[in-house]
Amino acid sequence: MRDFTDKDLEQIEIVIEDRNEHEAREWLRELHPADVAELFRKLDIRQAEWLFNLIEDNEKKADVLMELDEEDRKKLLEDMEPEQIGHFIDLLDTDDAVDLIQELDKEDREEVMQHIDDVEQAGDIVDLLQYDEDTAGGLMGTEMIMVNENLSMPDCLKEMRRQAEDLDDIYYVYVIDNDNRLRGILPLKKMITHPSVSKIKHVMEADPVSVRTDTPIEDVAKDFEKYDLVAMPVIDSIGRLVGQITVDDVMDEVREQSERDYQLASGISSDIDASDSVLAQTKARLPWLLIGIAGGIINSLILGGFEAQIAAVTCLAIFIPLIGGTGGNVGVQASAIVVQGLANGSLDIRNAWRQIGRESLVANLNAIVISGLVLAYVMLTQPDPVRYAVAVAVGASLFCVVIFATVFGTFVPLTLEKLKINPALATGPFIQITNDVVGLLIYVGMSTWMMNVFGLR
Repeated sequence: MRDFTDKDLEQIEIVIEDRNEHEAREWLRELHPADVAELFRKLDIRQAEWLFNLIEDNEKKADVLMELDEEDRKKLLEDMEPEQIGHFIDLLDTDDAVDLIQELDKEDREEVMQHIDDVEQAGDIVDLLQYDEDTAGGLMGTEMIMVNENLSMPDCLKEMRRQAEDLDDIYYVYVIDNDNRLRGILPLKKMITHPSVSKIKHVMEADPVSVRTDTPIEDVAKDFEKYDLVAMPVIDSIGRLVGQITVDDVMDEVREQSERDYQLASGISSDIDASDSVLAQTKARLPWLLIGIAGGIINSLILGGFEAQIAAVTCLAIFIPLIGGTGGNVGVQASAIVVQGLANGSLDIRNAWRQIGRESLVANLNAIVISGLVLAYVMLTQPDPVRYAVAVAVGASLFCVVIFATVFGTFVPLTLEKLKINPALATGPFIQITNDVVGLLIYVGMSTWMMNVFGLR
């Protein structure tokens, strides 16, 4: 990736301001499409649009479009005619073409599709648009080499050369039967070591790792990691080969999913970017802030009923932030472990109760250590006659809060996963707000009880 210095950007902006097309084209010729996209992110849309129109190679233009962030790409597409967009789609692999089509408004899609010159490409795009974009079918492309299992090696090589003319990259050679069912993969080594084999089905690697069109992207990513793949065949419900997914597509999806999960865990309700409008960012961030305000109001109402106890033993107020903070931290830790386990496949939803039991044991150990340390601290720092009441109230409350927060933080993401809701939601404000309210209720109840026991009212 090209690292553009402030000096580089200053020179480029001067070239743009002077409308120096010759020098701008020289810059653009030397840059990889990904570097051009990185440069565009540092410029305003009008500057980027002027440079984009100076790119001489249409294939490079199409690649630059797909390297851009979705919002930047939309801005460039807004000023393009449907015919121009259709021409770019002709130059893209089908998986990228489908991604671009899906980003267009519904009313624009049909018009753009009419301007795709490659009828076969248009047909593939129509077929791929039928799949859910969060499945293997929505992620796959149709560009690949397929050979029949009954071909001899010389005939196989001829067929490979014919198909390779239309491909940019070749990952695997897939072997199919007469009904287009996936039978195996033909490794390059076998082509070299068995140049005159009668039929390639005798030397192919049978039963390759594959996924069905309806497989969720998360499961596809796990298979890529598990089997160290660079590409994976996609089959339909009866085993016919319909496409392949490449590792770069999976990496893009994993990165986007990670960004969405991080935002969700941070209390951002929709996918936004730093460059999005103020209104869009406000709409995405405000809902959980309002829920947080509601939680704060509930806490204030709870404390309002606790005024008499605090007035009688003022040091009780000192430990309120400790109770809330500990519950929030413990809950987020527990939920983060579960969400991570669900994401990487190390935790099976079918073993939910086993995980809850394990976390309960962890919670008890943590609770004993934390409550014991705080109890000792209170005993050493608080004066008579409130020392014992406050120590027991704070220590016991912390013990209960840690237990509750751990079990709740484990249970919620498992439940969300069962309900097909993104479990990352459980690592955000939802856990913290709930634990704040419940933790405060526990502390108020425990403190009131201890004050009665020790006669401090």
